[in-house]
Amino acid sequence: MSAATSPSERRVSARVGAISESATLAVDAKAKALKAAGRPVIGFGAGEPDFPTPGYIVDAAVEACRNPKYHRYTPAGGLPELKAAIAEKTLRDSGYEVDASQVLVTNGGKQAIYEAFAAILDPGDEVIVPAPYWTTYPESIRLAGGVPVEVVADETTGYRVSVEQLEAARTERTKVVLFVSPSNPTGAVYSEPDAEAIGRWAVEHGLWVLTDEIYEHLVYGDAKFTSLPAILPELRDKCIVVNGVAKTYAMTGWRVGWIIGPKDVVKAATNLQSHATSNVSNVAQIAALAAVSGPLDAVAEMRSAFDRRRSLIVRMLNEIDGVLCPEPEGAFYAYPSVKELLGKEIRGKRPATSVELAALILDEAEVAVVPGEAFGTPGYLRLSYALGDDDLVEGVSRLQKLLGEAKD
Repeated sequence: MSAATSPSERRVSARVGAISESATLAVDAKAKALKAAGRPVIGFGAGEPDFPTPGYIVDAAVEACRNPKYHRYTPAGGLPELKAAIAEKTLRDSGYEVDASQVLVTNGGKQAIYEAFAAILDPGDEVIVPAPYWTTYPESIRLAGGVPVEVVADETTGYRVSVEQLEAARTERTKVVLFVSPSNPTGAVYSEPDAEAIGRWAVEHGLWVLTDEIYEHLVYGDAKFTSLPAILPELRDKCIVVNGVAKTYAMTGWRVGWIIGPKDVVKAATNLQSHATSNVSNVAQIAALAAVSGPLDAVAEMRSAFDRRRSLIVRMLNEIDGVLCPEPEGAFYAYPSVKELLGKEIRGKRPATSVELAALILDEAEVAVVPGEAFGTPGYLRLSYALGDDDLVEGVSRLQKLLGEAKD
């Protein structure tokens, strides 16, 4: 080993140095910086509802601020009353009965995902990751010492992978399969029979399943949310559920998520969190308690608005020559293919990748989108439709004008 690469000379560890910045947050930050500089940028980058957190949740947090009880350390794994309420909410919404001892309250869904993988992965263990995937999944797997193995689905299957694809990716090192429905970035939702088939395949081969249910309430049309451990009791001993209040209750900034899983795994993840962060902010936990214990009326209103915007953005995107956008069934993202536009001339440039196309769109149309490379599938763009109707129409109209100029 040369002196230049010796551990004493390396300023950033190889493990952390290999992690890339969150592409979605980077796009959102750039869009906000340009807006602050006076440019009329419209951002489709962040997966964040444009609605305020419901008032009754905010009121609960205000009261918590005044209560000295919440000015001190509390159990690292979460307030007992919140853990109990999450268990009750899970039974109500998913039909999955769990005990409060199976719940760990985390600092948002990202911490939940990392701690879940860290609790069950040893170095070299493989995790099957359906792609397109949310940017954080493979990075969390690598940080935990695991190896992400991508299985790619495209628009021809509605961005849903098959059991046959999963089986082809399975090796003797496979330990976990990731299951996400509704999906970020595609909005894909698996039918109950397809979800059950994947769960039974995992059980057959003794695999763990990590299922992210953060978009459980955001499904549209005939699509239905399916919770794997609810329909497959035999899976529960090797299943970890990740969820949180961010998307359902417009609480992205409050940073409250959770893990539900077997008691030994939750205990191990709790031990990790006790050293990493201690307890989640008590004020945020009380806000989350109000959210999960309260009615779903505000959620229904947001879902109705998202449904309307979903139809609008898909129609407008599909009016652009060279763009193909399947209709998402859940979450609040459109994931159009732009492969036919790559290599074409647009205002004197020929973007060869969706990264280059996204940069051109930002420069020329002042619209921020996330390129498919961030989600493991080049040739696509992700657009969040969790923004105001006027901005949505104006932003996609700019795309129509710019991309409509493409020529061979």
